[in-house]
Amino acid sequence: MDSETLLTRITDYANRPNPYPVYAELREAGPVVRQADGSYLVGTYHEIAALLHDPRMSADPRTRGAVTHKPPFLRLDDPEHHRLRTLAMRPFGPPHSPGRVDAMRGEIDRVTKELLGSFEAGRQIDVVDDFAYPLPVTVICRLLGVPREDEPLFRAWSDTIVASADVRPEGDSAETDKAGDQARTEMGQYLVNLAEQRLGRPGDDLLTAFANEPDPALRLTREELAETAVLLLIAGHETTVNLITNGVLTLLRHPEHLDHLRREPDLLPRAVEELLRYEPPVHMRERIPRDDIDVAGTKIPRGASVILVLASGNRDPMRFHDPDRFDPTRPDNQHLGFGSGIHLCYGAPLARIEAQAALGALLPHLGAARLVQDPPPYRQNAMLRGPRHLPLHL
Repeated sequence: MDSETLLTRITDYANRPNPYPVYAELREAGPVVRQADGSYLVGTYHEIAALLHDPRMSADPRTRGAVTHKPPFLRLDDPEHHRLRTLAMRPFGPPHSPGRVDAMRGEIDRVTKELLGSFEAGRQIDVVDDFAYPLPVTVICRLLGVPREDEPLFRAWSDTIVASADVRPEGDSAETDKAGDQARTEMGQYLVNLAEQRLGRPGDDLLTAFANEPDPALRLTREELAETAVLLLIAGHETTVNLITNGVLTLLRHPEHLDHLRREPDLLPRAVEELLRYEPPVHMRERIPRDDIDVAGTKIPRGASVILVLASGNRDPMRFHDPDRFDPTRPDNQHLGFGSGIHLCYGAPLARIEAQAALGALLPHLGAARLVQDPPPYRQNAMLRGPRHLPLHL
């Protein structure tokens, strides 16, 4: 196969159920492979990890003139990235709010039990719609202070924004990009309005904390608040849905490991780390070199789109022993499931707690469960890869 078509095949929906053979081709073709559209794919672990830590690599799409509006801090570079990430972290985690995520454990367990209450033996359920989607959505709504009844509203916005952020070969994406910008604007306005309603009011949610920051130097502007709140709301549930759903599917495909975990639930934290390696919720990230750079003997020009295929790096035999084997007891599991470097996933601690709680609560129900369809139907998105539905007979 022509290595210049790898990105086309990776993003081809026909390969969504199993992109790993294409990733193996990518690694065979070389650490860096130029594509027909002028982009570059990187699929080997050590090169991906090095580039995620390389200050010459920009996360900002404006570096290549792709967009004109200021992106959220996920797509900014230091020092602006560090400033906004630090301000967003103040009410969310250490050192300013060290107990925030841990304090969510009770809420996560409560929501999990509530959702499982509707499960009955002999019934068919959809793991996505009945469990993996409502759990993180309920948690992130509670954390941000978004009314749960508005969920249909931001689900539509979220779907549009995520579609516009997907990695795809260069082509006519103007319509998708325009729809994404429109959804981002509307969702940002909605969240800023919610935050402004809380000015001067006490509360323990993030929007209230952002709106009532007493120090002007640490206060987000309206635009920054909109972008940050949109990012937290979307990132706070989209990837966790995939992590939980991919986890259930993987365990049902490996009944021996499912039985092992049911007998030894203390292994769950390690199993979640292995799921983040073996079937990660995020498959790719884009970076743009500020200058011409050399990566493993390939010269990449300034401004080129460099797609780091994290999920391929997670299956690299140069880094992981027997990488295509799911092993919940795997030692030294320094996967790329949450990225690495300055953009390491902001919500990783919360995602880990949610996945452990969700899979732990589901284990007793999965022993006799049967997949209705394998492979299940997948989401269109190649970057945020996961089943759109996962029907099970309990």
